[in-house]
Amino acid sequence: MASSMVSGVEKLIRVAPAGLGFSGSDLHGKHFPKLGLVSCAGNGVNIRARSKIPVLRCSLAESRPPSQPRFIQHKKEAYWFYRFLSIVYDHVINPGHWTEDMRDEALEPAELTSRNMIVVDVGGGTGFTTLGIVKHVDAKNVTILDQSPHQLAKAKQKEPLKDCKIIEGDAEDLPFRTDYADRYISAGSIEYWPDPQRGIREAYRVLKLGGKACIIGPVHPTFWLSRFFADMWMLFPKEEEYIEWFQKAGFKDVKLKRIGPKWYRGVRRHGLIMGCSVTGVKPASGDSPLQIGPKTEDVSKPANPLVFLLRFVLGAMAATYFVLVPIYMWLKDQIVPKGQPI
Repeated sequence: MASSMVSGVEKLIRVAPAGLGFSGSDLHGKHFPKLGLVSCAGNGVNIRARSKIPVLRCSLAESRPPSQPRFIQHKKEAYWFYRFLSIVYDHVINPGHWTEDMRDEALEPAELTSRNMIVVDVGGGTGFTTLGIVKHVDAKNVTILDQSPHQLAKAKQKEPLKDCKIIEGDAEDLPFRTDYADRYISAGSIEYWPDPQRGIREAYRVLKLGGKACIIGPVHPTFWLSRFFADMWMLFPKEEEYIEWFQKAGFKDVKLKRIGPKWYRGVRRHGLIMGCSVTGVKPASGDSPLQIGPKTEDVSKPANPLVFLLRFVLGAMAATYFVLVPIYMWLKDQIVPKGQPI
């Protein structure tokens, strides 16, 4: 099991390479004050913020062990999971974990500043994130990619996305040429990648020189029960893991912004399906400098039906828990007086 997110962040605040940045929350994950970007370099920090925080040092913790159990890890299982979840995804998952306000806030660091930008939305699913993208970029310049045809079918039904290119594909093996896109966006997809480092390496490859990647995903919980279900279900990375993956892939000016539903009041101990937005800039044309081995998962291999069913059921149980968590937090927000911690 990975250590808690809080202990990981406390390690992260000790020593970090240049270009590391945080915004949107205090470092213990209790509140979401409006801070600017914090860039760490060497043993000190260069702070641009509207409120004062102590001078800290930053370091990276070790990556999560590959042997950690994840019951919806395999792409085949995720495929069938979304075969059913696609029916209610926009009405069940989004209201609790991925609201329009969160989406727009998470996309801000991507700097979608031109209607003519070429954008790829990897793991775009039902197109909910893409709806935020096409507010700033012409739909004809946006490609939605996902491995789930059932999710993509929902995206095709949305009028603002009718001019988008919609294709099935694998986040770890993108069907785009090198130096293709101005922006790479991926929201709520990394948690299903068997090898996140490979997916982020692909993000680097397909971007043009100076292009920016923006990956939005969950955060590792600290509450024991949430951590148990998170670790048995899918990948909830620690914040410093996101940073490390981006930097290893070759990205520069890497920054992390914390996001969350308003009714969580900044509480992060239960984990968030969408908990942070991480960005990085491609500093040189061509492929990523990171050399990487063969894929960790071969989807062509036959699956044991009993094992498949067991993993699917256990994963669905964990997913149900994380559907209930935002309901619990919403109720607490209604009961606990404003201004008090929940």
